[in-house]
Amino acid sequence: MKRIALAERPDWKRKADELGFRFHTMHGAPYWDETSAYAFTLEQIERDVEAPATDLHALCLDAVDAILASEALLDRLAIPEAARDMIAASWAAREPSLYGRLDLAYSGDGPAKLLEYNADTPTSLYETGSFQWLWLEDQIATGALPAGTDQFNAVHEAMAERFKTLFPKGHDIHFASVAGVEEDFATVEYMAWIANEAGLTPHYVALDAIGVTGAGQFADAEARVIGTLFKLYPWEDMLRDDFAAAIPASRCRIIEPAWKALLSNKGLLPVLWRRHEGHPNLLPALFADEMAGGDPLVARARDAMTGAHVLKPLFSREGASVSIVEGGVVTEQSADRAYDAHPMIAQAYAPLPAFDGARPVLGAWIVGEACVGLGVREDAGRITQDLSRFKPHVILP
Repeated sequence: MKRIALAERPDWKRKADELGFRFHTMHGAPYWDETSAYAFTLEQIERDVEAPATDLHALCLDAVDAILASEALLDRLAIPEAARDMIAASWAAREPSLYGRLDLAYSGDGPAKLLEYNADTPTSLYETGSFQWLWLEDQIATGALPAGTDQFNAVHEAMAERFKTLFPKGHDIHFASVAGVEEDFATVEYMAWIANEAGLTPHYVALDAIGVTGAGQFADAEARVIGTLFKLYPWEDMLRDDFAAAIPASRCRIIEPAWKALLSNKGLLPVLWRRHEGHPNLLPALFADEMAGGDPLVARARDAMTGAHVLKPLFSREGASVSIVEGGVVTEQSADRAYDAHPMIAQAYAPLPAFDGARPVLGAWIVGEACVGLGVREDAGRITQDLSRFKPHVILP
């Protein structure tokens, strides 16, 4: 694994604007950055990213039964009591999932380590599945990269096949995001594009435009009943909204399904460690209030975190309210503290590798049950945040 310098395409911003990738620059700073790229060997991708990510996803699915069987764990994960039966019913029906993104720390040597699972509402989908592939084709065409250069990227094709598997041709599906959030709209716009390719009939609806009919069903701004809804809105917020009580009787199929509320919760990380202590792709993790005592497993995990650990809230986005603690002192923390009031977990600190002062996080994309692609984001700081740059990647011949 290495970071290679490359010249920017002279027309990349025009191409991005024409394709609707309008958030390539945010607050005057680049979000998409093609002045360099991360290069991997095929073995690194297959052995250290693709296979472990697929296995980690399976471990997460296996944990759902354990969580649902324990009121204590549901309490730990702050799952509202009123929502527990709905989540359990969703899992019992094996309501299918579409996608997710595992965030990994990886330097090119040794096993990748799971930092967290964005299992419900991961973004950076378009830049992973489409724009970085276009970048690769352009760079090969101009000779900037040699013929035979590849990319771990079957995200677009896998999503199309997944849509075909889940829904019959012509099926109506609504895609919803918060109005006025450009990145979120671009994500659902891209998903709608893929759904259309898969033979489905997509519709867009802003989240605040969704209403409830007299029959208890959800409807869009044109009064069309919503039978299937993809929502780029996290379950932890949905379950606390006023309309949450209407979900079970709405007869609306929601993607991601309700059981994903358990996997998008960072309380999953200590659950995984307790179930699979010593797994090469997992980091020791505890609920923060366990750091003061506990059984032998807790003591071993705490000892592993003596030098350094990371505090993360159960619910957080883009690194918000994350702190790095070294020697008992907070040495770095995100400026956004919006989630400080939530319960915390502690996770052993896995330093991100440094390449020319940049620290990358690998985003391993799961579609259905398998890892199908990779996106990379980097930051000068040790905490990946909302404005961390997206970097393309290659597999060198």
